[in-house]
Amino acid sequence: MTAPRKRNTWQREAVRTALADDDGFVSAQRLHATLRESGSPIGLATVYRALADLAVEGEADSLQSLDGESLYRACTPGQHHHHLICRNCGLTVEIEADAVERWAQSVAIEHGFTQPNHVVDVFGLCAECSVTNWPEPRPPV
Repeated sequence: MTAPRKRNTWQREAVRTALADDDGFVSAQRLHATLRESGSPIGLATVYRALADLAVEGEADSLQSLDGESLYRACTPGQHHHHLICRNCGLTVEIEADAVERWAQSVAIEHGFTQPNHVVDVFGLCAECSVTNWPEPRPPV
């Protein structure tokens, strides 16, 4: 079931545009600061509401950082996907997870559930952060 679409206000459009202009996941506070720096009078509470609505409608991905902060990123609506996210720099890569899809469906059926939904985000260090943040000497893999 799809959530009802919210009215498209200038504030909502400003949040959508700012989110699309950012390459990775961003907090509401950081997005608000970006909007304010560009001259927008938008309030922080409005940014939070717009981001939450965009996430519900599938126009934004939402995840929790390791310290519990909600982060958002623009995405293509209607395309289920998973992420590999660098804990250090925030680099995010959309990944295929066919095995996860099969497992989720199987577990749901096994327990009598239908229409299973899930979120899978894998956190680690990207190649660049692994090199620059790993203590020397680097152990063998």
